[in-house]
Amino acid sequence: MLILGVDTGGTFTDFVLQSEKGLETFKLPSTPDDPSRAILQGLDHFFGRHLPEDLEIIHGSTVATNAFLERKGAKTLLVTTHGFEDVLFIGRQNRPKLYDFNITRPAEIIPRDLVVGVKERMLFDGTVLRPLGKSVGKRLRSICRKKKIESVAVCLLHSYANDTHEQIVKNELSSLDIPVALSSEILPEFREYERLTTTLINAYLGPVISSYIKRLADRLGSVFLHIQQSNGGILPAVDIEKRAIYTLLSGPAGGVHGAHQLAREMKHDRIITFDMGGTSTDVSLCDQTPTLTRDHRIDGYPIRIEVMDIHTVGAGGGSLAHIDSGGLLKVGPESAGARPGPICYGGGGQELTVTDANLFLGRLLPDRFMGGTMVLHKEKVIAAMSELAKRLGLEPVAAALGIIRIVNASMAKAMRGVSLERGYDPKEFSLFAFGGASGLHCCELARELAVHKIIIPARAGILSAQGMVFADPTLDYLQALFLRGKELHSPVLADTMGALVNKGRAEAKALCTSGHAADIHVFRFLNLRYQGQSYELSIPYEKNFIELFHQVHAHNFGYRLEDTPLELVSIQCTLKVKREKQPLPRQKKTAHRKFKPFSEQPVYFDRIAVKAPVFYRADMDAGSTLAGPALVVDNYTTILLPASFSLEVDELHNLIIQGNYRENPGS
Repeated sequence: MLILGVDTGGTFTDFVLQSEKGLETFKLPSTPDDPSRAILQGLDHFFGRHLPEDLEIIHGSTVATNAFLERKGAKTLLVTTHGFEDVLFIGRQNRPKLYDFNITRPAEIIPRDLVVGVKERMLFDGTVLRPLGKSVGKRLRSICRKKKIESVAVCLLHSYANDTHEQIVKNELSSLDIPVALSSEILPEFREYERLTTTLINAYLGPVISSYIKRLADRLGSVFLHIQQSNGGILPAVDIEKRAIYTLLSGPAGGVHGAHQLAREMKHDRIITFDMGGTSTDVSLCDQTPTLTRDHRIDGYPIRIEVMDIHTVGAGGGSLAHIDSGGLLKVGPESAGARPGPICYGGGGQELTVTDANLFLGRLLPDRFMGGTMVLHKEKVIAAMSELAKRLGLEPVAAALGIIRIVNASMAKAMRGVSLERGYDPKEFSLFAFGGASGLHCCELARELAVHKIIIPARAGILSAQGMVFADPTLDYLQALFLRGKELHSPVLADTMGALVNKGRAEAKALCTSGHAADIHVFRFLNLRYQGQSYELSIPYEKNFIELFHQVHAHNFGYRLEDTPLELVSIQCTLKVKREKQPLPRQKKTAHRKFKPFSEQPVYFDRIAVKAPVFYRADMDAGSTLAGPALVVDNYTTILLPASFSLEVDELHNLIIQGNYRENPGS
């Protein structure tokens, strides 16, 4: 089977095709107005106008993320229990900046007049205190018609314990032929606010995703389409609007999965992923396995589904440099995107970007960008940099270096956020650098974090798309279950978990390719806490899960309370359908041929330019070595190798870079 991974980013759309020939790659500018246009251009590059019948596409999309950030979702009605209509707007009392009196609240998802309360009441144990009124359906249908509602989110009090009332509401609205999202299906657990926002965002984005996927599927014909999920797995695009919220970190999750899969093949257990693209930078920590979280926020709103724990900052190659009202140089988070793009693209961009600064400093070759398919306009950058430097009272080189240092500081802060701030020492990890712009910044970031090993994958510029090719269908299930103390050893826990797993197995088998045995891997977890705590930890459901909880709690918080009874609030399971995968291409280390630079380039590593040799990455065989200073040019990325770094090419054609410097970055 032909498998095509497609990663639609804010600046570029990446393609990786797996076939009998191995892995083929392609990259082109994104089309933000309609992402499917870039996809069709890529398909035309590989196959022409006739798509193979055995083609399978795995698509990582930013459509859901962009629609939410821009508040361009569907017109959604929120139905909740009478008296709880303001939960969405009250939120939690915790404040991210305790002493900031000028906090700006995130934009509303829906206005207050699209929240409707219905008279009913379910108790925490599932007992019906007040039945749902018989006229509720008629009232809600009237509101939907009058306000031209496009989707409905239903979140009634304690529906995780008894979903009868939510199911009644759904049935009453079935005649309207609009999607209805139930909190008892999306997130059947307690915590009213998080359950409400997760369900509402799913309903808000469902029609947007559905419309986009339908347009794309119509153009693809009989080609089978999968969508990359935020947890690293994939799901068929059919009915994806029911799980729209699972696509919010679609592209970045593919990158982390691709990095972990490659690192595991290289016998690297501990990595920090560094994915720097044109619009943003995504970082994540993998200690044996990718880190997952259920405490993710998007634009201030919590989503309680399981996603890759990815820290995103507005620092990419297209991040705009500007002078603020106080006269200070700032970089990002705004981006030039694919259109108009950086000044050097020649597409009409008027503001300097990180890519422009790298070009000005000699770190990019104007005629070798994107494999030579795109020529950069350095003369326009020189003029713009001179103007910016004049306004700052600096030399142009100092201004360009300032842009690089500022964006590096932003990315280093993000890396500390996923490592040091969570009890991990970056020195104990390898920095896994990928994305089109990462090669120009990874060595300086490694020095800043005292990381001594950097891995740049063979297909670094398109690793997210490669990760999608190697992803497996994945399903997540969760169910509220309240047990404490000795009750944790009762048969209730094992029986309830078994029922949840059996439900998942039935759905997972439907995802298997016909004619092949279902190779389903099941992962079970318990969400536990010490009795009296407000938040819980997700612990694998193993025989010694209690001791494992104490160990994880001690690692995360520095103490354990062995005499305090544990409390279970919910159980969850993940099912992965393992699929056969082709091995990555390898090349044995042999007495390699000598490779020579094809040119020299004056490069500013600091205030003084150094003549650095420039090499083609394709000229390097497994076992080849190189010491800095140097530039290494690949089709979709350029690697800056300072004087204190050296590299070696491994059998998978990855670049293994070692830093030869003292740990104190200021020394």
